[in-house]
Amino acid sequence: MTILSRRGFLAASGATGLLAACGNGIGSTGAAQIDARVDATRDFLFNSYPGTRDLAAQAAGVLFMPLITEAGVGVGGAYGRGALRVGGVTVDYYAAAKATFGLQIGAQQYAHALFFMTEAALGQFRRSPGWAAGADVRYATPAQGASLGKETTELEPVIALVFGQQGLIAGATIAGTKYTRIIP
Repeated sequence: MTILSRRGFLAASGATGLLAACGNGIGSTGAAQIDARVDATRDFLFNSYPGTRDLAAQAAGVLFMPLITEAGVGVGGAYGRGALRVGGVTVDYYAAAKATFGLQIGAQQYAHALFFMTEAALGQFRRSPGWAAGADVRYATPAQGASLGKETTELEPVIALVFGQQGLIAGATIAGTKYTRIIP
């Protein structure tokens, strides 16, 4: 009976974490609300890590995810919404979702940006019904954000930068995150 109680507790905690992740603070599915949050995130990123401004100028497109909420107790998940910008203009809206299993407890929020450095990478992302971050993604740290330049981006199709972490889970990554186009 003790095992069932523990399993029940873990399942309920995981479900609660997943539901909490869905309420990620955006407050609305409206395009104007998402765009406002993306603008604030972009401005924060460019002001905090000046090298990212040049990186965005070189990119074929940038997916800004202003707020990803991640929570878990054994079983966890993450969710957030954002916008794909090409030439500084929003062309699509996306939801990001991730499920995790294993030794974990806690919650955190963070933002991230995906810089599509080639037209081919951007096209593949936009054509796919659900794109997951894979081996073709180079992960940059916020410390590198100030110095990312042409030399480091010529051969990388996609560069991911995770920033603004707050919470109690160690580390943040977009590995295993699935991106799906949404209509807000």
